[in-house]
Amino acid sequence: MTSTLFLAGYAAFVGVFAPRVLARARWTHRAPRLAVLAWYALMATFLVTVTLAAYHLVLREQHVHDGLVGLLSACGLFPVGSASHAAADPATLLPPALVVLLPAGWFLDRVWRTRRAQRRHVALLAVVGNPSADHDAVIVDHDTPAVYCLPGRYRQVVVTRAAIKVLSQEQLGAVLAHERAHIAGRHHLCHAMVDAFGRSFPGLPLARQAKGQVALLLEMAADDRALRLHSRENLAAAMCEVAAGRAPRAAFGAGGSSAAVRLHRLLVPAATPGRAARLGVVGGSLAALLVPLLIACGPFFG
Repeated sequence: MTSTLFLAGYAAFVGVFAPRVLARARWTHRAPRLAVLAWYALMATFLVTVTLAAYHLVLREQHVHDGLVGLLSACGLFPVGSASHAAADPATLLPPALVVLLPAGWFLDRVWRTRRAQRRHVALLAVVGNPSADHDAVIVDHDTPAVYCLPGRYRQVVVTRAAIKVLSQEQLGAVLAHERAHIAGRHHLCHAMVDAFGRSFPGLPLARQAKGQVALLLEMAADDRALRLHSRENLAAAMCEVAAGRAPRAAFGAGGSSAAVRLHRLLVPAATPGRAARLGVVGGSLAALLVPLLIACGPFFG
């Protein structure tokens, strides 16, 4: 039972306190892709910790003291001593299995719903849109400047004629590169994972913080990729012009509510974290994930 209490306490730390610290960190906007990995590491750590805590809570017999080895034994992966008795009652694995299967189920549901919405929108674009080989995009007649993309299976970049009129060739190229970065990075899957975690643990501070932070960081990551070939001035000017444009459901838009924060980041650039700082973030993320495993193994090695 001691391991269960330690795991519950660690889950509370990861789910409540750690996201507040990460959300306030100043380095995240300077290294958005690394920050996204840090958020996913927190969510993975929470899942592993809650899974192990559920396993320890269910098994109240002597073999619970075999810790992680008992869990592996119950799965048929580590048949050792008394822990092998866990395999005799598959129902004991139901609570920890649900902790893993619930987010997986929500993830598949989100992917399916997104693909269905994209399929409907692609069918609409086939009627109202005009493919443009020059821009490698679909042009739609609309009075509001907007640029957005449909990622995934039905990947397309969509531009309104109003955007083509107000943007220069350099500005249009920059914003198109931003949208193609979303497609290349498979950012729709990143959103689906965060959404699945939030649906599995509604009300958890980690879930609430991760949803908003990851969405912003993915936009920044797409900005950074566009800056490889385009200037900050052109991308910033394009963002201002299309900021009022709204992307449809299941799409990524170049404007949106995060445009002001991203615009400030583009116009007031800051140095990216050094190699040591990056290694520190990666090492800290791995260490956070290992802590629940060490807690679970503690009784076995003790």
